[in-house]
Amino acid sequence: MAWTWRFEKSDGTETAPAVEPEEFTTQGDAESWIGEAWKELLDGGADQVRLFEDGTEIYGPMSLHASEG
Repeated sequence: MAWTWRFEKSDGTETAPAVEPEEFTTQGDAESWIGEAWKELLDGGADQVRLFEDGTEIYGPMSLHASEG
């Protein structure tokens, strides 16, 4: 199984990530990576992400912006 992220602008269009991810072997590894890289990804122009397992969307979009208030 391969877990991958899709990086998007707020309108859902795909964008290149500022930090190049790998393919992850577990969902936990993928989520740990996004937890470490989200700020750099946000600064690089990504607004949200979607998580995929072998091409099937698991969840998303998940905003990279800190929640207001």
